[in-house]
Amino acid sequence: MPLVSLAKNPVPSGAVSGDFPGYDGAPLRYAHWNATRGPARGTFCVFSGRGECIEKYFEVIADLRRRGFAVAMHDWRGQGGSTRLLADPRKGHIKDFSEFDRDLAAFMQQVVLPECPPPYFALAHSMGGNILARHSITSGSWFERIVLSAPMLEIAADKMRYPGGLVRFYVEAACLLGFSARYVPTGSDQPAEAMPFEGNTLTSDRERFFRNRQIIEAAPELALGYPTLGWTRAAYRSCDMVMDPMFARRVEVPLLLFSAANDRIVSSRAIEIFASRLKIGAHVTIPQSEHEILQESDTVRQHFWSVFDAYLGIDADGP
Repeated sequence: MPLVSLAKNPVPSGAVSGDFPGYDGAPLRYAHWNATRGPARGTFCVFSGRGECIEKYFEVIADLRRRGFAVAMHDWRGQGGSTRLLADPRKGHIKDFSEFDRDLAAFMQQVVLPECPPPYFALAHSMGGNILARHSITSGSWFERIVLSAPMLEIAADKMRYPGGLVRFYVEAACLLGFSARYVPTGSDQPAEAMPFEGNTLTSDRERFFRNRQIIEAAPELALGYPTLGWTRAAYRSCDMVMDPMFARRVEVPLLLFSAANDRIVSSRAIEIFASRLKIGAHVTIPQSEHEILQESDTVRQHFWSVFDAYLGIDADGP
């Protein structure tokens, strides 16, 4: 589907968009842009979190283009404008995160490498951060550096109504019994953006919260509801993989990890532990931030970008 443009969230100029075949031929939506100023620094590939779409990152795309980067992005399978995996398109589903790994490779090989200038960098949020953490142990990675915003390395305890071990047992048993395509208990087709702003666990910024709601009001087909039991099982298993003490020691790409001080969706403590195990990496906690650091207040975002610029050696105010 084409990119959705709103008065308060217009499509950045010069967009090239379309579909590419995922690892199994399923159509996945992508878009890419050239930088808007020099010097040319290569390409940042942006990888979203669960339930997100390219449109939600137009502001971030503009921020990166002003820093001299071309930008490329795609919608993960099962969300955004990419193919949905179940008869109910609002169900967030995946069998195993290895499917995302293979789609990442397809995106790089079919879109980024042939159409976007090197060198390549990655910026990933939440679920996307988990997938890029998985990729970071790959020998011969395409990326010079990877920046992770509130990566989903472990689901926050605040999200659990019951002890973690009991939840894990329930999810594994339910999937084993053939219920993997069902919503998690109390789940529905309502996207997070449809919830009230007051008490939301995404951002403290009212304007950006409602801007993201307007996107799915204008294009309801972009919305995603709660995850399925199958997605939840896959997420737990992937978190177990990346949080194994030996995993971080195998990372071959320099990582910069951001955690949000007020995160109630992913575990900031897990991010800190993961970062402490890295041979090549750094970790920064952003004060006053909810989970979606890049959708937060100007003050929070400025903190993020100042650290980002220092890490990449960028003078954002100069040529």
